[in-house]
Amino acid sequence: MFVGALRYSSPAMRTWMFVLLTMAASSNLTAFAAEKMTAAQLISLAQSHSAALVDGINATFAPKELQEGTAWAGQGHDFFFALQSTAPPALFIDGVAGPQMQSLSANGLWYAVGRIEELGKLHAFYYQVAGAKFGGRLDLPAFGPDSYLQAGVPSGKLSEKMIFNSKIYDGMQSEYWVYVPAGYNPKVSAALMVFQDGGGYIHRDGNNPALNVIDNLIAQKKIPVMICVFINPGDVTDAPGTPTYLSVQAYAAQWHRTLKDSMRSTEYDTVSERYVRFLRDELLAEVSAHYNIRKDAYSRAITGLSSGGICAFNAAWQMPDQFSRVISWIGSFTSIQWKEDPAIPDGGQDYPEKILREPAHNLRVWLQDGANDQENDRYGSWPLANIRMANALKLKNYDFHFSFGQGTHNSGHGAAEFPAEMTWLWRDYDPSKINQTYEIDPAEKTKPPFRVSIANRDM
Repeated sequence: MFVGALRYSSPAMRTWMFVLLTMAASSNLTAFAAEKMTAAQLISLAQSHSAALVDGINATFAPKELQEGTAWAGQGHDFFFALQSTAPPALFIDGVAGPQMQSLSANGLWYAVGRIEELGKLHAFYYQVAGAKFGGRLDLPAFGPDSYLQAGVPSGKLSEKMIFNSKIYDGMQSEYWVYVPAGYNPKVSAALMVFQDGGGYIHRDGNNPALNVIDNLIAQKKIPVMICVFINPGDVTDAPGTPTYLSVQAYAAQWHRTLKDSMRSTEYDTVSERYVRFLRDELLAEVSAHYNIRKDAYSRAITGLSSGGICAFNAAWQMPDQFSRVISWIGSFTSIQWKEDPAIPDGGQDYPEKILREPAHNLRVWLQDGANDQENDRYGSWPLANIRMANALKLKNYDFHFSFGQGTHNSGHGAAEFPAEMTWLWRDYDPSKINQTYEIDPAEKTKPPFRVSIANRDM
C-alpha cells in the first residue's frame, strides 16, 4: 500500500511516507533479528549489509557456539558461519580454504557466507586462528532438495502427542505421534515405518527433517504410502514399586544414569524380544485400531539412532515376521546392557557373532556410522562395532549397505542421506506382494570386506 501511495503523492507527502516506511522497516528488522533466524535470513541480512545482522547472529547462536567456533546454519547449498575471535580467522570447508571471513564489530564478531556443492552428504569445517587450527565441526550436513518440502507436494498430517500406558513394561508411559501422509486411503492398507526417539524426527525445519523426505518420496513414488509412528523412550517416574521401575532404578543407581535415560537403555539396548513385543502387542495394536496398516514384514520398516539404532535392528532380528527393513544411524552395537539381566545372555556387542552363527534372517539393512564416533571405556568402540556388523552382514550375504564417513556420534550424516536411505530401503517395493527374499546386491558381493587403517597416529 505504501509503495503505490509513494508513486502518486506530492513530494512532501512522499518524503514523509518514506520516513515512515524506513522507520517501519527498521522496526521490523529489529524484531526479526530478536528471534532465532534461518540460514536464508542470516545470509539475506549479510548480503544487504544490514545493521541487524549482529542481533540476528546473537539471537541464533549461543555464546558458547560463537566462542568455540561451532556456529553454523545451512539451507541447501548455502551456509552461514559465525565466530567470536580477537584475531582474524580463516575458514576451511572440507579441508579447503573457504570464503574470506568478514568483521562485524570491534568486539571480534566475524562471519562468512559459503556455498557447498555436494548435497545429501556430510561435510566438515574448521578455522585457522593465529596459525593454529580452531573450532569447527565434523558433522555439517548439506541437505538435498528432497529434505525440503517441494512446491506442489501435499503435506500429510502429524497427530498431537499421545501417551501410551504399557503392561509389558509395567507402569511405563510412552509419548508417540502418528503421521498420516496425504495419499493415505483408509480403504487401502498402508505400509508402516516406526521411528525410535521419535520426537527428534517430527520437525520439518529440524536436524532430522524426515516428514519432508517422506512426503517428497511418496509423491515421486520412490517409497509407498506409509503410516509413520514416532515414539519416544518410555518413562516410569510415576510408577514406583513396579518391577520395571525397581529394575530400572537399580540400573540407574549402578551406572549413575538418570531414571529416564536408564528406561531408554532398558528398552533400546537390551538384546531380547521384549521391546518388539511392546510394539507388536501394545503400541502398534493401538495404532492399527485407527488406521489400515499392512501386517506383512515386507511392508514394515523400523529405524533409530544410537541406542535407537541397535533397537531397530534388534526388533527386526527378534521378529523378522514384523519388520524386514532397517535403518540404523550410529548404532550402539556395544555392551551397554550386557549381563544386566542374568536371564539375557547377549549384549549388543554380540550381534556380529549372532549374524555369523545363527540362522539367516530375511532382512534389508542400512547401517551408518563415522570414524570419529565414540570410544567408551565402559561399552567399547562404536566405529569398530559398526564395521564388525557390516562385515558380518556381508560375509553372510545379507542385503545391506554400509555408509561410513568421518562424523562423530551425531545424526548429521544419517539425516543428510535420509532420502537416499529411504529410496534404497524401499527400492523394488511392490504393493501386490507380501514377501520377498532379499539378496545381496551383486555389486556389493564382488567387493572385499571392510578394512581398518589407523589415521590419527604418527606411523
